[in-house]
Amino acid sequence: MADKRDYYEVLGVGRNATDDEIKKAYRTLAKKYHPDLHPGDAEAEAKFKEAGEAYEVLSDAQKRAAYDTYGFDGPQAGGGYSGGGFSGGFDVGDIFESFFGGDIFGGGRRTRNGPREGSSLEYRLTIEFEEAVFGVKKDIRVTREEVCPDCHGSGSKSSRGKQTCPDCGGRGTVTQVTNTPLGRIQSSRPCPRCGGSGSVVTDPCPSCMGSGRKRCNRTITVNIPAGIDNGERIVLRGQGEAGYNGGPDGNLYISISVKPHRFYQRDGENIRCEIPLTMTQAALGCTIDIPTLYGKVSYTVPEGTQPGTVFRLRGSGVQLPNARSRGDMFVTVKVEIPRKLTDAQKKLLKDFESGATGKEYQENKSFRDRIRDWFTEDKT
Repeated sequence: MADKRDYYEVLGVGRNATDDEIKKAYRTLAKKYHPDLHPGDAEAEAKFKEAGEAYEVLSDAQKRAAYDTYGFDGPQAGGGYSGGGFSGGFDVGDIFESFFGGDIFGGGRRTRNGPREGSSLEYRLTIEFEEAVFGVKKDIRVTREEVCPDCHGSGSKSSRGKQTCPDCGGRGTVTQVTNTPLGRIQSSRPCPRCGGSGSVVTDPCPSCMGSGRKRCNRTITVNIPAGIDNGERIVLRGQGEAGYNGGPDGNLYISISVKPHRFYQRDGENIRCEIPLTMTQAALGCTIDIPTLYGKVSYTVPEGTQPGTVFRLRGSGVQLPNARSRGDMFVTVKVEIPRKLTDAQKKLLKDFESGATGKEYQENKSFRDRIRDWFTEDKT
């Protein structure tokens, strides 16, 4: 018995622990290491059996007294874990119901004839760039399951056409016994005859064929808030499929896809775009009209503006939902070099270049100075 751990140590309780403390400790370990939660995990299965063996002894007054007096060598102590009746067959659900008040997660035993929430639906909606910025109302068409209006969800044509399922007796579940390496395990599964509802329909509603539900096409108006961005979702609660047995309806999730704009790019609350300028406009300066989402804005471009220069137009961006102010618009200058020049235009440019002193090109002068210094410096 040298390889066995002390039962109190296994459960993590003191030797004077009360029955409730022992039960609580076992409950925690059983939930943690139950084989259903760790399929194929030999270590978890071993710890589950170890905790079960410790609990089987310490929860029994006579076995605990013998163990406290004689240890593993005492009568009836350390005789191996029977698994609470693995060899004779037992209902895992019953064991956990007695300990946890329901299923292995402690949530109460769930049956299909109780109230259940309906399934949620998802709809992908594509909108224009401006619609995302300013908001819009859209009508969408969805297909969903609803409670049959003719039988009000009963599935029966008359009030007497629904009877208790004879196979499961109204429980909604039937017992199934499975042989495993640990013995025979008795478990429950939904009744195949009534589908887990606990009742059967003898005179089906002709509208829904006894299901109590119908697939319907509905037009729903969606309010798209101003400032919504690509990939965001809107939740319409209760607009999904109908619940079961009085349960709440599911939700409808609207996934927003925003079409790209031919001119603007969005960056959160900010808008970015490029403005082409001629070489002359960039060199001499000019006044241009910049199209924003809110109309044209006149902007004075200073002389000597370089390619890649970014201008900022405050308040010309996007106002996000629940924000108090709008973002900004960032305009990047793109200088276009002329092509297909006439001979006269080429002569003018050559005359300009020949008369240049070098001060006109700060970047060029700085680059040439760095190159000159690199070649003239002493590298020895």
